[in-house]
Amino acid sequence: MPEQDILLEVRDLKKYFPVRRGILSRVADHVKAVDGVSFKVRRGGTLGLVGESGCGKTTAGRTLLRLLEPTAGQILFDGISVHSLRRGRLRPLRRRMQIIFQDPYGSLNPRMTVGSIVGEPLTVHGAARGRRRRVKVGELLERVGLSPAYLNHYPHEFSGGQRQRVGIARALALNPDFIVCDEPVSALDVSIQAQIINLLADLQQERHISYLFISHDLGVVEHISHEVAVMYLGRIVETAPRDVLYREPLHPYTKLLLAAIPSPDPGKARRERDLRGDAPAPVGMPAGCPFHPRCPVAEERCRQAVPELREVGPGHFVRCLKA
Repeated sequence: MPEQDILLEVRDLKKYFPVRRGILSRVADHVKAVDGVSFKVRRGGTLGLVGESGCGKTTAGRTLLRLLEPTAGQILFDGISVHSLRRGRLRPLRRRMQIIFQDPYGSLNPRMTVGSIVGEPLTVHGAARGRRRRVKVGELLERVGLSPAYLNHYPHEFSGGQRQRVGIARALALNPDFIVCDEPVSALDVSIQAQIINLLADLQQERHISYLFISHDLGVVEHISHEVAVMYLGRIVETAPRDVLYREPLHPYTKLLLAAIPSPDPGKARRERDLRGDAPAPVGMPAGCPFHPRCPVAEERCRQAVPELREVGPGHFVRCLKA
């Protein structure tokens, strides 16, 4: 990927949360929610970040926006080192980096009208006030499929899909270059999911927005992503261009996630789709490959050595000793 095409680059990002024990609450261990994650997002492109719940996807997304402070690593946005900026200098950059939250119910203030919610970024950053602000908010609502007449309505008056459209309008208010989409359709019905995915795709074409699309559903990710990164217990275990990953997955975890996608053909033979057991506890993880306790093809060496992420094809990286 040429350097000029890269909008966001994350290098060896880590986010650890301390585990405190005892009367003095001393740090006894750390939960390694994000443990050395690296990836790139190109201009106008979408990177799908997928994995089971608890694998660290959302933490990674919020850390690169500095909603959470990173423990270590580098975050480069359009050549600017995000992690080294102080709060005052970070503010202008926030106009270019936004987020769509997973929960369309909890992410909207129930005491604020839709007009206030969508218009708040314009007020905070001094982008528009008064009548100009109201006109801008009406245009944003119309673009996401809502009537400008809803300006004075409250979140409880809308369905889940409509609330998520309000969240998208809020994220678009400052014309950002990059949006973290944190499971934006997981709480919605399937038919509404398709509408929101199509809306995000259309907005990307119109505004040349880059997305980090976080999801646990590889079926959804396939329809919007250009590259896909698979995450397990805080680490990326496979990343590849979308078509390559869906055609030739190499990591056993990726294969099992793909096998879990429901088939629309009831006559199609069911593939083995069960992950053995549960993910290990986030503290005191097993030696060797973290996936080996659940891996159907694990060998003795998988219990001893920690695999490195290595390139096996153009843009195709995998963290597995057997790949």
